[in-house]
Amino acid sequence: MKYGIHGILILCLFASCSPRLPQAGLFIYREDDLFMSIVTQDILDVSQDRLDLQTEYGLNSQIIQNEQVEAMLEKDVPLMIVNPVDRLGAHALIRRMASEHVPVIFFNREPIPADLQLADNVWYVGARAEQSAVMQAQLAMKLFGDDPQNLNEYDRNGDGAIQVVILKGQQGHQDAEIRTTTVMESFRQAGYLLDVVGIEVANWTRDEGYERMEAVLDEKEGASLELVLSNNDAMALGAISILRQRGFFKDANGNGTVDRMDEDWIPVVGIDGVPEAVEHIEKGYLYGTVINDSLKIARAVVDLAETVLSGGNPLDLGLPIEGGKYIWVDYRPYTFPDNALM
Repeated sequence: MKYGIHGILILCLFASCSPRLPQAGLFIYREDDLFMSIVTQDILDVSQDRLDLQTEYGLNSQIIQNEQVEAMLEKDVPLMIVNPVDRLGAHALIRRMASEHVPVIFFNREPIPADLQLADNVWYVGARAEQSAVMQAQLAMKLFGDDPQNLNEYDRNGDGAIQVVILKGQQGHQDAEIRTTTVMESFRQAGYLLDVVGIEVANWTRDEGYERMEAVLDEKEGASLELVLSNNDAMALGAISILRQRGFFKDANGNGTVDRMDEDWIPVVGIDGVPEAVEHIEKGYLYGTVINDSLKIARAVVDLAETVLSGGNPLDLGLPIEGGKYIWVDYRPYTFPDNALM
């Protein structure tokens, strides 16, 4: 049967004239996480014209996320991309998807290594929490002069120790625990004396970062405070908000900018490198951050998903896959204006 051009156009109205994109489920632990919202958008942008992603948000409930995955399995979606609510919850998810022979890519919240070995078609894409904490410590040590025996002018009280508040992401959360312990250990191994004013759990959020920093200022009124280390940028931004309200970050020297020369300036260091944090660095309110490259994570996730769905070999991606399971994306430190020195 022959069709003229008009017949072809009519047929295209009723049936797609282009190949259907392969489907995958995309599961995010919650919608209002500052960094995860950026990663999610990067994944959606990178996957355009490559994957048909069905996106669900777990409302910070592993039960809800499990139900969402189950609903996607019932629709025969052939691959799942999961940012789990609870890394311990990955065990049940992997076993369930293995029973249906559905591959799964975890990202940004790492399952227990033994769980990744439960099935062949399971991978993890993300960054090493230890690396972010070491880089965060290095940023702060550089500011204090890189000599633990001779701290510079940022040792405001001249006692040879650094008075620090640590804002912790979530009690028991793998990245929060690693970032908190590793950043302190990095200082100690380098010979610095840390005086920990408080370790405050702020659950990754800006609002709780504000509230926990406010509580420290109220409870430790009159205590010296020389450094704030935050497990992520969102909590750091919250801390800066209350610090500004309490009189920090004023242009004390009258040079027209907030900078490290102002006597009420206090170094705050975050992790993630979200755009608002970078803006705060350039304005002088945030000393530095450690960038978690969301775009590289997104590209690795989408490249891996596309390869698996097409029946290809993930080892042919050209990306190092450690142990056949892990694709690691390196962090990088950022401060201003001397970020090129790091």
